[in-house]
Amino acid sequence: MKLTRKTLLILLAFFSIYVIWGSTYLLNKIAISEIPPLFLSSTRFIIAGVIIFIIAKFLKIPLKVTKKQFGNNALAGFLFLVYGNGVFVWALKFVDTGFAALEASSLPLVVLLLMRIIYKKKIQKMALLGVSLGVIGIYLLISQQEITTGENSLLGVSMIATCIVSWGFASIFVSKADLHKSYFVNSGYQMLCGGVLLALFSLLVGETWTSPLEWKSLTIQIVILLIVFGSIVAFTSFNYLLQKVSPEKVSTSAYVNPLIAMLLGWYVLDEKISLQSIIAALILLLGVYFINSSKNSKEA
Repeated sequence: MKLTRKTLLILLAFFSIYVIWGSTYLLNKIAISEIPPLFLSSTRFIIAGVIIFIIAKFLKIPLKVTKKQFGNNALAGFLFLVYGNGVFVWALKFVDTGFAALEASSLPLVVLLLMRIIYKKKIQKMALLGVSLGVIGIYLLISQQEITTGENSLLGVSMIATCIVSWGFASIFVSKADLHKSYFVNSGYQMLCGGVLLALFSLLVGETWTSPLEWKSLTIQIVILLIVFGSIVAFTSFNYLLQKVSPEKVSTSAYVNPLIAMLLGWYVLDEKISLQSIIAALILLLGVYFINSSKNSKEA
């Protein structure tokens, strides 16, 4: 069957948020060993936002937005990038990368519950089955060993939980909000607003800012990857998907990201993958299939 342009774009966008975001846990964890977390996130998003606007001007995409659209993008930038991402990266100081990714896997369940609370939306049986399988998969992964470390691990775990709620609410908000017709431009405004706020918070908490000229070569490469792929490509894909399919389906990236993180740990850090992890991974993927098979997608 021949793929339509819309279907192909949706598949590519899902690939971006599944695979690229799955790698950012490892990249952020390595980067914050040298760069303060809020400063890292601020730098990443401000540069990405500026690049997006430069590309948009080159492509002659109008950048003008109404006051309401700017306000909606600013709020989305705060919920997604300042709290949802910035605080999440900060929490990685106290929590193992694997556990952070696994905890984030609860996002589809959070989105379904928020949709139920806010819009009284009925949870489809297939989606409910998918979420149930996801919870089982997460439990199988987590139950293998004690994966939180450090005396502040409980604080890290708690903060990540609030980040997931913030990200879930923002996903629903963006899918309904009055925004610029270009997903690319919306991403730019959200990143610039989020990046500036992160810079202010970074100064308020007393983080030490350093010049990129002082960073290690590996850190510079990681920041570039986070800017180009983690921010520009994946976040724009994310905004696109929120307008094309249901927030519940977009949130399934939280099930796949831990699998990518686990595979990268095996490939890059030579971490072992147990039989239980493989079984859990298969159950998680099956959960994603059922959620994506539920009859709640948007019409373009």
